[in-house]
Amino acid sequence: MSDRIILRAGEALVAGGPPNTASEPEVIIGELDGPVGTALATLTGDQVVGHSRVFALLNTDIMVRPVTLCVSKVSVTENKYTSILMGTVQYAIANGVLDAVRAGYIPKEKANDLGIICSVWLSPGVIQDENIDHKALFEIQRKGMTEAIRKAMTNEPSIDWLLENQDKIVHKYYQMGLDGKI
Repeated sequence: MSDRIILRAGEALVAGGPPNTASEPEVIIGELDGPVGTALATLTGDQVVGHSRVFALLNTDIMVRPVTLCVSKVSVTENKYTSILMGTVQYAIANGVLDAVRAGYIPKEKANDLGIICSVWLSPGVIQDENIDHKALFEIQRKGMTEAIRKAMTNEPSIDWLLENQDKIVHKYYQMGLDGKI
């Protein structure tokens, strides 16, 4: 059995805080000398207008390990959105990565060998929100990142759980469509 982590995928949803603070990261984790490393390098060098890719930083000039690339799921066009995404949320993601290492979800000895690509969702509603709670936003985004990594590294949900629960789960927005709410 190899100790290599070729490619793991995970996601999480953390909500329930003030408006516009929900977190829904999707992560890909793997060795830098494998497909994840290739994807990370390609994404870093192939910037796209409105979907900038930036490393997760604790502050300018302090990048976390494993190297983590943040990619926005929403087109970034407003300065306020950019500042919140590349400030509070980027900082939260960086802390979530370190929390995952501290918790043992990512082996500390692999911190320099792994890369993480994180698709980041930040509600576009933050643009109009005059009273965005940055502390709550930070805590929720941090928790979401740690949880997405945990799920990726533990292969959750398991295929057995999914097969057992498939017919018990209805997608929230599908149900809203059925109910005529969208």
